[in-house]
Amino acid sequence: MLTDIGANLAHDSFDDDLDDVLDRAANAGVERIVVTGSSIDSNDRAHALAGRYANLYCTAGVHPHHADDYTDTMHATLRQQMSRPAVRAAGECGLDYFRNYATPDAQARAFEHQLALAVEFGLPVFGHQRDAHDDFMAIVKPHLGGVTRIVAHCFTAQRRELEDYLAEDFYIGITGWICDERRGSHLLELVAEIPDDRLLIETDAPYLLPRTLRPKPKSRRCEPAHLKEVARTVAAARGADEEMIARQTTRNASEFFGFDDAE
Repeated sequence: MLTDIGANLAHDSFDDDLDDVLDRAANAGVERIVVTGSSIDSNDRAHALAGRYANLYCTAGVHPHHADDYTDTMHATLRQQMSRPAVRAAGECGLDYFRNYATPDAQARAFEHQLALAVEFGLPVFGHQRDAHDDFMAIVKPHLGGVTRIVAHCFTAQRRELEDYLAEDFYIGITGWICDERRGSHLLELVAEIPDDRLLIETDAPYLLPRTLRPKPKSRRCEPAHLKEVARTVAAARGADEEMIARQTTRNASEFFGFDDAE
């Protein structure tokens, strides 16, 4: 059985057929899904989904793309959202200099505020970083004594970043990016260097449809059922059995999010 640690099921592309999406996930062996919150609105929608389906949980955060809008009022609302029992991590939060939809200063302030909330509520951090590694680490490090756990969500970077994360005991989230021969082939080598107890897998649905899927889906929308292909690719790259990868990543997800079955 598999756990998808990050799926954007609150995205409107799932509005019309979510029950079917979840049935396909269950048939593919995905027993638990953490729905990513990335804005005040999506946090509410993710939480509503977690209340509707027994195998769904959620995060609550403000993505760096929305950091220019991070006000005291938003912070107070986010504090209330993070206090909900179904919320298992703070985030998606961090820095994104690839698109820079918000200024770097605004991103840093919003990230600092969310790290403080993670410490306040004892939540792990669902971290986003793109083209901002050095600043990301500079902001995170002073909080590591209080932050319980942190995952580098959708890791797509290079060896230096991976080594920095692992030096601080980060978990590493691998998505369908590893299945992309155009831009993710370097991950086939790097994924073998992630310790067993730090490896997590995710779809980031509806994004990052694995390009290795055969036959190719008619829709380009990624969904949690495709986590099986991520697990297959990770297993092959690590020279491991798929069942072992499923067990290990599910165990790691339980420990990271504090699920009742964590060993």
